[in-house]
Amino acid sequence: MYRVSVRREVIAQHYLTVPNPGPEGELHSHAFLVEVELSGSELNEFGYLVDIDDVKAALDGTLDRYRDETMNDLPEFEGKNPSVERFARFVCERFVDAATLDGTERVSVQIWEDDTASATYETTV
Repeated sequence: MYRVSVRREVIAQHYLTVPNPGPEGELHSHAFLVEVELSGSELNEFGYLVDIDDVKAALDGTLDRYRDETMNDLPEFEGKNPSVERFARFVCERFVDAATLDGTERVSVQIWEDDTASATYETTV
């Protein structure tokens, strides 16, 4: 299995809406580190799983939706706690819609909210 990954940073705000969230219930920012990983068993005629420049462009376009935004105010988070787990899923789904994924079998998005905590969402394509 071949794997290609690209990382980007995005700053976004949120506040948690669960009971007793402590300080996380106040509006705050994270410098999220987002890593998208694509995997597949075959390379194309050029010896690539995917074109990394295309992956970068699709990820940048996906993250532009969240850059400097308050996630709670976005329709996909309406009525939902804006957890890093949900954020990973929404980024993954939008990335899959935006990217050229010929030959890709799986896509995962891992989002680090700080140096020690992350969440990952993975899907088949």
